[in-house]
Amino acid sequence: MAMWVFGYGSLLWNPGFDVAESVIGTLPGYGRSFCMRSIHHRGTVEEPGLVLALDEQPKNACEGMALRVVEGQESETLAYLRARELISSAYVEKELAVQLTGGRTVTAVVYVIDEAHDQYCGDLPLEEQAQIIARAVGGRGPNTEYLYNTASHLAQVGLHDADLAWLHARVKELAT
Repeated sequence: MAMWVFGYGSLLWNPGFDVAESVIGTLPGYGRSFCMRSIHHRGTVEEPGLVLALDEQPKNACEGMALRVVEGQESETLAYLRARELISSAYVEKELAVQLTGGRTVTAVVYVIDEAHDQYCGDLPLEEQAQIIARAVGGRGPNTEYLYNTASHLAQVGLHDADLAWLHARVKELAT
């Protein structure tokens, strides 16, 4: 059986594994938001950045990309993803149904936020998010780079996220 991974943030532009197929998909019951403080990749413990996470929102759905892993690379891909995504245990790994364009439904590995974790910061006002993203830098670079790459890759595949579009414009203003 094929292994699928649902990408909604950096997995869109930096999956880190070989992708056999990528299809726009919708994950019901979750919303994408900058609701996780980043203390490793896009910020530090002293000055956390923000990264995207999937927040459980029963009435919403998140559009992203379903990425099919190359056959035979499932174990190494899962090990890689766990080392990358579960670095601070703020994410929880789940297998959830993703509805693909064209009508198929697949089960995908999905990383969602643990709302009980101390890095969770849901419901931050967009302006506060912009202020944090504009200045934070972590081990993988500036927080702005993460936002810009994600927003641009969503646009490239024809997906619109109003909050990300607003944040992109506002952070560009702040960063100049």
